[in-house]
Amino acid sequence: MHTYIYIVLFFLSCVVYGQQQQQPIYIVEGDTLVNPYVDLTEVVVLPELKFNSYKDYLTFQRLKRRTLKVYPYAKLASERLMVLNERLAKIKRKRAKKQYTRRIEKFLEQEFEAELRKLTRAEGRILLKLIHRETGQTTHDLIKKLRSGWRAFIYQTTAKFFDLDLKITYNPTGVEQDKQIEGILLRTFADGTLHTTEKKNKK
Repeated sequence: MHTYIYIVLFFLSCVVYGQQQQQPIYIVEGDTLVNPYVDLTEVVVLPELKFNSYKDYLTFQRLKRRTLKVYPYAKLASERLMVLNERLAKIKRKRAKKQYTRRIEKFLEQEFEAELRKLTRAEGRILLKLIHRETGQTTHDLIKKLRSGWRAFIYQTTAKFFDLDLKITYNPTGVEQDKQIEGILLRTFADGTLHTTEKKNKK
């Protein structure tokens, strides 16, 4: 299994059993409101895209296609991270945590592995970057935290054979490709192509 697949599968394992909390009601000038304020639509102003050549244009389009393909996985990983940490925190015994993790991995290999295996290496690199963007942690750090330093080392070593780096970070202010990816995301959020709360679940 490609090493970047593991971390996404691990996050997807957490099913949210949230409890609905009753929201307070506000009366404003005779109107009943859930919030005491009116939400305004955020307006994002981005510079016009310009390309030096047709080759640059094609390169950008490939990057856009890859980014839109893998972003839902990174977003879902972020949404599940908090739930995952909460669940593991409730399991006191170390052995029980390991058993829980093994059950998760077995289930997810059946449900999601085939889909994630279709990702190319280029898509895998973008996914690793976007996981860092969404969680604030590299894939290597997440594996180290959730499993062990030894497991993170093994996966990182294996990743190198696929020309991948689990320690890769997302830096839209210092890396040109990351800057382009950020621009792609902001534009797609603005035009509704993607949503920051979008999920890609396999039923």
